[in-house]
Amino acid sequence: METLSFQFPAGAPARNRALVGCVGSGDLEVLLEPGTDGTLAIQVVTSVNGSAPRWQQLFERMFREQHLPALNIEIHDFGATPGVVRLRLEQGFEELSHD
Repeated sequence: METLSFQFPAGAPARNRALVGCVGSGDLEVLLEPGTDGTLAIQVVTSVNGSAPRWQQLFERMFREQHLPALNIEIHDFGATPGVVRLRLEQGFEELSHD
């Protein structure tokens, strides 16, 4: 198991929380909570050691052209593919947009 931390610029804190996915074979769980103004903080707990560069590239691609609210995101990964990670994050962002 490995724990990774990432930070990206963000806007004002989100107003809602969201939980999507579940930890299981080849999947992951994503918890999104309001964060500190101006910061998108991500913590990944993964069963795949040595995967930090893959996560960094995925997040950079996803967040490059988006203006996201300040969030604390916890990801519990059990070997999910980048496509599943992206899907779960997008589901979480969609849940946040519902008031």
